[in-house]
Amino acid sequence: MHFGLGIDAGGTYTDAVLIRGSDGAIVDSKKAFTTYPDLQEGIKNVLDSLDQELLKDVNLVSVSTTLSTNSLLEGTGTAVGLIIVGEQPAQTEFPSQYVLCASGGHDTRGDEACELDLSSIEDFILWTKTKVSAYAVSAYFGVRNPEHELKVKELITKMTGMPVVCGYELSQELGAYERAVTAVLNAQLIPITYQFVNSVVKDIRARGINARLLMLKCDGSVYNIEDALEKPIETIFSGPAASLLGASYLSKMETCAVIDIGGTSTDVSMLYNGVPEISVSGAVVGGWKTRVRAMKMETSATGGDSHIWIKDEKVRIGPKRVIPLCVASKIYPGFTSKLKRSRVISRTTMDENFQPTKFFVRTGYEASDVDDNEKEILTFMGSDPISVTEMSTVMSKTTSSKVLDSLVKKRLIQGIGFTPTDALHVLGIYTKWDVSASEIGALNLSKYIQKGKYDFCSHVRELVAKNMAADLMSYILPHHPAEMIDDLLSHEYPAKFKVELPVVLLGGPAQAYDSELRSLIEADVVVPEFADVGNAVGALAGKGVKRIEISIMPASIENPDEDFLLFSPVGRERFQRYADAVEFATKLGTELVLDYEMRCGILKQDTKITVSKKTTSPDNWSHPPLTTRVIVVGIGNPMMVLKD
Repeated sequence: MHFGLGIDAGGTYTDAVLIRGSDGAIVDSKKAFTTYPDLQEGIKNVLDSLDQELLKDVNLVSVSTTLSTNSLLEGTGTAVGLIIVGEQPAQTEFPSQYVLCASGGHDTRGDEACELDLSSIEDFILWTKTKVSAYAVSAYFGVRNPEHELKVKELITKMTGMPVVCGYELSQELGAYERAVTAVLNAQLIPITYQFVNSVVKDIRARGINARLLMLKCDGSVYNIEDALEKPIETIFSGPAASLLGASYLSKMETCAVIDIGGTSTDVSMLYNGVPEISVSGAVVGGWKTRVRAMKMETSATGGDSHIWIKDEKVRIGPKRVIPLCVASKIYPGFTSKLKRSRVISRTTMDENFQPTKFFVRTGYEASDVDDNEKEILTFMGSDPISVTEMSTVMSKTTSSKVLDSLVKKRLIQGIGFTPTDALHVLGIYTKWDVSASEIGALNLSKYIQKGKYDFCSHVRELVAKNMAADLMSYILPHHPAEMIDDLLSHEYPAKFKVELPVVLLGGPAQAYDSELRSLIEADVVVPEFADVGNAVGALAGKGVKRIEISIMPASIENPDEDFLLFSPVGRERFQRYADAVEFATKLGTELVLDYEMRCGILKQDTKITVSKKTTSPDNWSHPPLTTRVIVVGIGNPMMVLKD
């Protein structure tokens, strides 16, 4: 008998499930803390806790992760050098502080528009190679001819040996700005994705499990896990994609809305007749618009480990993730005593870091690219948590909140603070960790808003539920202002939203927010069995879907009956006859699809391939189409291997 192993690495927990191939039943599931910086320890811990006899018969492993999404949401990706070749996009904001615009690029036909300025690019590389961990390259009309992107990549590789991401590798869509942003974000994710993939592969192979290894993408499909190292950007929203598929699998519903409450974020998405909605224009993450095909979703930085803090007598949630007080008390001996001695902080100085319940601890990441102010703080940071007030006393000067934020962003320190998880501990709804630490934290914070600790925690729970409801309604009503949605969720009016389709809740604390959500919206709210490991289930439920799009156009509008240009993911081709170009596009698209499916372990005979052709021509046009798009789509089910 064969089994499938699903693994999901979230910002807080790493989950694993075993699914029996014969009937699709979940036969075992476990959770363990995601460990930093060594992710392998967390993966090992969760797999060690599964039934070891069943693990021996695993022949398919599929994984998902929110680590890349969290990294972009929290701004903790590595530094990247961006080289834009050709005409500079009108937008000037990029997710990188190291940007060069160099001469070069091509025109719409893929012909060189301007000679590539390798000299300025070489100078830029020399200046940045000690400041960045990877490079991104995006050339004007690079999707029509990637020649300049490839030349720059070759130069960077020769001079630095660092990873290089080219825009044309990630998208065949036009849009120089979006491709540049996509390339930068992709490059930022390479280190953390490599570490995660390597950790999974190393642990699986060490156990003697000879299984096909797959990873879930953000559109709900899967790809070979090694391909994730080249295109980690496609793992953004991999976790939310897994939650949608997992919710459908567990609830046995093919049409539903899903709210996944994670440690770092809450994600909302929908499934219609078993098919997720895909964002036509590309995924938006951390405020950046990309060219990545992803499931349409609403993501907010509200999770079980979101930092709860007070400013101007108002409770704030996130966006940063911290270690909950109840968990920190178990990890660090003596922490509860330190929390009890926490000093009162002036209301005028309070911000996200200056809180009576906020502490910091040094992580295991190596310090690099830090300035003198950051070095000074790191000198006083050790393996024991320290508050900002303690730090300021030891340093004999006020600690800069800006410097602390920078160190968190570089993953050199980790925050500890009060969270929604702590609030649930105080309320007695979820009590896995140290309740006393949560109660001390609640008491310390509640004083600043003139509430008792129980009322304060109930208020936090209500705020989290309201954020969930607001995310759901913003997803359903994308054109309605957030203020209108908040108004109707405020209980100030004798009316509330009614949702016609079921709402499935996933995540460890899902049961804790069931009744709160029902009080805000009228809906059939479902919390299925195994809701706490829904993402790991969803990792196994993904299909092998590959979509290849190839464009054909006349080389010259003056002679539209012969000489055609073909643009594909592998480059530019030229054909004298239109029919030959279409035939080549169909054949190439099919080959690329089958190669993709094969890398997912799906055989040719188990792959369903469809070919469609979309054309555009002016009225009364008697020549071959002005533009032709040949679209080849392949669909296969990796779980078929479990039935062999």
